[in-house]
Amino acid sequence: MHASASSSVSASSFASDCSRHAGPSPGAIFARGAVCYRVWAPDHRRVRVRVEESNAGPRELELEREEDGHFSGEDPRGRPGDLYRYVLGGGDEGGGAELVLPDPASRFQPHGVEGPSQVVDPAAYAWRAASWRRPPMRGRVIYELHVGTFTREGTYAAAARRLDALVELGVNTIELMPLADFAGERNWGYDGVMPFAPARCYGAPDDLRALVDAAHARGLAVLLDVVYNHLGPCGAVLGRYAAAYFHESRHTVWGGAFDYSRAPVRAFFLENVRMWLDEYRVDGLRLDATHAIEDDSPRHLVAEIAELARSRGALVNAEDDRNEARVISPEAEGGWGLDAVWADDFHHTVRVALTRQQEAHFASFTGELAECVRTLREGWLYEGQVAPHRGASRGTPAGGRPPERFVHCISNHDQVGNRPLGERLHDSVSPEAYRALSMLLCLTPYTPLLFMGQEWAAGAPFLFFTDHPPEVGAGIAEGRRREFAHYGARYDARTLARMPDPQDEATFLASRLDWEERGLAHHAEVLALYQACLGHRARHHVFQNPPRERWQVEQVSDNVLGLRWREAEGDWLLLVGLAPGRSAVPMQGLAERARGRSWRVALYSNDAAFGGDAGRGATSFEGGRVVFSTPGALLLREA
Repeated sequence: MHASASSSVSASSFASDCSRHAGPSPGAIFARGAVCYRVWAPDHRRVRVRVEESNAGPRELELEREEDGHFSGEDPRGRPGDLYRYVLGGGDEGGGAELVLPDPASRFQPHGVEGPSQVVDPAAYAWRAASWRRPPMRGRVIYELHVGTFTREGTYAAAARRLDALVELGVNTIELMPLADFAGERNWGYDGVMPFAPARCYGAPDDLRALVDAAHARGLAVLLDVVYNHLGPCGAVLGRYAAAYFHESRHTVWGGAFDYSRAPVRAFFLENVRMWLDEYRVDGLRLDATHAIEDDSPRHLVAEIAELARSRGALVNAEDDRNEARVISPEAEGGWGLDAVWADDFHHTVRVALTRQQEAHFASFTGELAECVRTLREGWLYEGQVAPHRGASRGTPAGGRPPERFVHCISNHDQVGNRPLGERLHDSVSPEAYRALSMLLCLTPYTPLLFMGQEWAAGAPFLFFTDHPPEVGAGIAEGRRREFAHYGARYDARTLARMPDPQDEATFLASRLDWEERGLAHHAEVLALYQACLGHRARHHVFQNPPRERWQVEQVSDNVLGLRWREAEGDWLLLVGLAPGRSAVPMQGLAERARGRSWRVALYSNDAAFGGDAGRGATSFEGGRVVFSTPGALLLREA
């Protein structure tokens, strides 16, 4: 609707110092019976807010310009639920055609990212788990999930109904893939364009609060994946308010790079951190691709985010592929002070060990047992060596950082979804090898991360899916085929031809978990293994990120590695064989028992209860040796 069709209120009767109500928060903030609007639009001389009322025509309210290019004002008639847009320029003030856009700091986009924004009152939600306290990083067992495919319904409410199953599994933290609203109805979340608005396709903001609340009531912490390095290709409006949001010369592989040297840009994203922590009470954030967040400021944005979270007792983890110890080092030592980082070297070396696939980034890994052992000993593999795939040095020494600061996985959204057919690890390795590796992950001294469904060897793939406008979506599948072509013979033309179209709704639907599978024999047996291993981790404190002096890892035979935890009541020894064929472990050195004590079996991955066939002698004790005839993992306790 054009401005001439709207009622108008002058700046003198509308605008006021909204900071006395809501501080510098961007967006529409309901406080003290009024709505305060604030937006940074330095490229425009005039900004109005157009409020849509159900029982009357829209009304326009003039905002006052502040010295730094913010516009603000207060609407005493405003209420939660109001729909509104900003009107930029136009009229005798700005000249030219006016722009009518949603709020870049909108708390909800009920009709899509290009529709009107909605005023939300976060204080209206009545929290039930009021006694919840945010936990430390140590002891976390993380479960990564995508809300849209975690259940058939694909909603916050449906996810909440599955939380009891996660408690029974033995995880204590869920990590939600990004929720910032995006164009269309389905997306991984990394194409978000509304950083403050939870994706409406999963439910309303209070539905997300209820999910967090329900998790806390069950003792589950909640981490949220956030993207501060780029915006998605459709529906983004930040640049139309201020070109200065983006750096003049820097770009990421996904698009323009934010210019964090500008105070309003920095403040916008720091306020986003505050919102997730305060308005939704999440326990921490996982920062996507911090290696792509370039910031030449005296203090890096990521370090400032970490301090802000720390002031609230919250956690900050990062995805950063550089293996730089500064990411998880204290600021006093020149670091960023994050609580943990995804250390994908572990995934890469064990995957190569099991599959011998060495395309693309896997070319930097041999999968040899000694490589796996070194990765387990340090937390990551590359500490400055030349990575063949990159042709350049990568990483710095981990420096004995606490084990909880390294997040290890054998599956995550990237390692499954960034494959043409979205196949999971258990589709590519033997059941024996999958069980052995799963047991190693569940008992690792580091922080284990599971990707939804891996605990029962889910049959559903996790495919790449989008719902962009046709003119944008048309090139997505072809772009991914070109990308996978660089992986070499592993992805031949026949495989690429079978790759589902990311834009096809069927691709999304195929990625949804089938929870009924868990009752079927093979899936139930794998689930039983995960429950047993994670239950063991929870019951015994020594497995919960013990200090490095309490454990050691060695290669104990040609194809078997050993992990030993020291405990006064009796040590623990985990033997893991990942290669097929006979391998004998002499019970000496790392595997030697103390005088007067003997080893007893605590857990065995090839137990019949877990789908194995221990009766065929897959593992046996022969003359002071443990002999592996197939891949397996054996946990022993000194008694």
